[in-house]
Amino acid sequence: MININGEMQKLIDTAHDDGLTCLVGTASADGDPQISPKGSVLVLDPETLAYWERARRSALDNVAANPKVVIYYRNPEKHHAWRFHGVAEVYDNGPIWDEVMSRTIQAELDRDPERQGAAVLVRVERITELNGNILQQKE
Repeated sequence: MININGEMQKLIDTAHDDGLTCLVGTASADGDPQISPKGSVLVLDPETLAYWERARRSALDNVAANPKVVIYYRNPEKHHAWRFHGVAEVYDNGPIWDEVMSRTIQAELDRDPERQGAAVLVRVERITELNGNILQQKE
C-alpha cells in the first residue's frame, strides 16, 4: 500500500521553499535514460505525485514512449532521501490539468506565462530509500 502523507508530503510540497528540487528520471522507448529537475513536484493524493511539465522536451517525449518513471527527493538537512517509482500519465487539458496547475508553485508558473505546460501524474508503485530498502509498495 502506498501512503504519501505526513512528513513525506510536507517535505515534498515545501521542497522549493527549502531550496530543493526533485529530479525526475525517465527513459526513452529504447531505454536511453534522462534526468530532469522539476521544481513543481507535489503530492496530489496519498498515492500520486504530480508535476507541471513546462519544458515539453525529452522528458515528456520519454513519458509518452515509456511511462515508467522515478522521482528522487533528497533533503540533506533533514536526512531524507526517497525514490518514488511509478507510472506517469500526461494531461494537456481538463480537470486534472486544472488541479495540478492550480497547485503548482508560482515560481514554476511564472516560467510558463502562457500556460502551455502539461500536468503529469505519477501513480506511485514503490517508495525506496537510497540503500534499496523498500519503504512502501503497492500490493
